[in-house]
Amino acid sequence: MKTNDNSFRTLTSLILYTAGLIILLWFLYQILNVVLIAIFAVVFGLIINAPVNKLEKKGLKRWLASLIVFSIIFGISILLFRIVIPQLITQLNSLLQDLPVYYKAVTDYIDKLINNFPQLQKQIDQSEISISSAIPSIGNVVKGIGNFSISLFSNLFIFIVFICMIVFFVGNPKPLIELYLTLFPVEKRDKAANAIVNTSILLVGWMKSNVIAGTIEAVVVYCFLTWMEVPGALVWAALAFFSELIPKLGFYIMAIPPTLVALSVSGMTALWCLIFFLILNELISDFLMPKLRSSTMNIHPTSSLFMLLAGAAAFGLIGALLATPLSAIIKAYYEEFYLKQFPEDPELENRTQKIIEA
Repeated sequence: MKTNDNSFRTLTSLILYTAGLIILLWFLYQILNVVLIAIFAVVFGLIINAPVNKLEKKGLKRWLASLIVFSIIFGISILLFRIVIPQLITQLNSLLQDLPVYYKAVTDYIDKLINNFPQLQKQIDQSEISISSAIPSIGNVVKGIGNFSISLFSNLFIFIVFICMIVFFVGNPKPLIELYLTLFPVEKRDKAANAIVNTSILLVGWMKSNVIAGTIEAVVVYCFLTWMEVPGALVWAALAFFSELIPKLGFYIMAIPPTLVALSVSGMTALWCLIFFLILNELISDFLMPKLRSSTMNIHPTSSLFMLLAGAAAFGLIGALLATPLSAIIKAYYEEFYLKQFPEDPELENRTQKIIEA
């Protein structure tokens, strides 16, 4: 009889645990975007926490150190807003107003170019595909801009909540860190603490490299496009500043719009823009970024690209932006919880070279 009661209790517990797990997974799926925003907030919180800690070690109170750092960030943002944003908005409005002109110029140029290749034109005619249909229509573009405007207030609300999460995390991180450590058994908490410290170091290095490389790219792009008389040079420079947030592919993606606008000026201008973006991206990716990130991140580009594709496929743009921070987090925890349990292998480099040369 007791055996039947124990089996019944075990079965009941199993059903309840399974139901609870299903409900939890369903709930997490429903709030997936909120979870991603929270991860973003933690990432930026860890980055901003580094200068706050430095000031705190110099004898300042936590609240005062946080106030100084956030004031500096806010001051720089206001300065950029007053100097750059008005010109940026002016150029963006000009681009949107002249969009039909650019659209017609690009389609006419491509149609004229294809007419020089009768065989290609014949295949296009047979497939009933036109160049105009291959390019998004002005109506769809305007509709997308309208939808963006409608969602502006909701995005503004999310942004305010996002900033508040960062401020509260940096201002008083102790309760959250204690909660994080209690997720691990006592004997694993040293490793958990080391992992979060290493994650913070990697994320700070990631942010520094992005700011330095993004600034260089923005200045160079602005100077070149201004010299080539491509409309909206400041807009494309602003895109270039943020391109490194999407590793390797971000710069290629942002190079497409200014190249198309340059095509509306002339084919040669577009060609020079394309060559310029290719060369600049290779210089930044192959020479500058490895030097900036080698001392802190040391993450292979293949790993970053894999995380980029996985994040984009699963979560869209937010997943792509989180690709490098997630790579840093995985690297820190992998090294702390897995690699350190094995002794160092003095022959690892020789074995690696043997595989490469096989």
